[in-house]
Amino acid sequence: MHCDLNSFYASVEILYRPELKELPVAVCGEIEQRHGIVLAKNILAKRAGIITGEAVWQARQKCPPLVVLSPSYGLYLRFSKMAREIYSRHTPYIESFGIDECWLDVTCAVKSVPGGANQIAQDILNSIRKELGITVSVGVSWNKVFAKLGSDLKKPDAVTVITKDDFRRLVWPLPAKDLLYVGRATWRRLQDAGICTIGGIANAPLSTLRSMLGKWGETLHMFANGMDASPVMPKDWEEEVKGVGNSITTPRDICSEADAKQVFYALAESVAERMRKKGFLGTTLQIWVRDTQLGSFTRQCVLQRPTCLASEMASCAMDLFRRHWSRGRPLRSLGLCMSGLYAAGDGRQLSLFPLAEDKAEALERSIDVIRQRFGHAAIKRALMLGDTALSPNPDKEDSIHGVAFMR
Repeated sequence: MHCDLNSFYASVEILYRPELKELPVAVCGEIEQRHGIVLAKNILAKRAGIITGEAVWQARQKCPPLVVLSPSYGLYLRFSKMAREIYSRHTPYIESFGIDECWLDVTCAVKSVPGGANQIAQDILNSIRKELGITVSVGVSWNKVFAKLGSDLKKPDAVTVITKDDFRRLVWPLPAKDLLYVGRATWRRLQDAGICTIGGIANAPLSTLRSMLGKWGETLHMFANGMDASPVMPKDWEEEVKGVGNSITTPRDICSEADAKQVFYALAESVAERMRKKGFLGTTLQIWVRDTQLGSFTRQCVLQRPTCLASEMASCAMDLFRRHWSRGRPLRSLGLCMSGLYAAGDGRQLSLFPLAEDKAEALERSIDVIRQRFGHAAIKRALMLGDTALSPNPDKEDSIHGVAFMR
């Protein structure tokens, strides 16, 4: 099964603001922070043509009476957790695909339910509606790809079953872009080749798909034919962490090296603190830079020794930035990521100057304790006292991202 909470952010907000129930509502990022895009919308806003990811000003042009709300991530996480508790009544095999979507493997549960998988899906629908006050769409199939497709076919508050006998009738006539992981670029390439439906992908010669999309063409061909054998991971399974990173779109353009330095230090502090909490050291640092024309580049380097220190990360990030930034071109977004992770307790090469390094790590860990007790703004570097708009609070700026399906 694939369970998709309908218009999740907007539905939760309306639950706490019932006066908005008959109005078009969109949950959007902060315009002042240049995060002003539509994150979620209710059915009325969707009928007005509003789509997720478009700018707030575009959405308001389409629908002038649109009610725009700021996101409440803590509230969404609480509802997401409660939904998973409902799912767990039927199976321990629950795999997240973002905050509002989950795959469930109910193979064992159907044996003891007279109505089978369809009855379990109806029970989930009723429980979500009665206990949480929101709705969910459920797709039922023998594989994850078609279960996901099924939950998208009927919304809201509906169950769609796709079987091995009728998937060609239900799935193949759908647009190719409806298949999981057919993005905009892939969709354009398929159209250029005259492949417009999922059935077109399923029946296209493998040689054609390989020449267009490489190995990914084979994967899509398998998906379209229902040949997805990936298992649903149990809820206590955790994917190996391969990297820790942060990025931010700044409220104003980054026009100087001093501006970039302030942002990179803020990002490095956030990344370093999270690495220390998880007990990680990292060996490879990567930066991501986007300018005001939406052009971007990434650069990375391998550190001389593994670290969890913000000062070392920021210094390395600035070295990369100075070498590759075209001066005079304003920037709007910066990102920093550490990879090559391993546990801090594992063996590592000792330094000739361990005392200085130990002092630096002890200092940053002390700062972590102070911030945990008194808040992030309780102690900060003098560098951060310049333009406060370029020194985000990680506690406030943290975003919720989906969990990757392909491994």
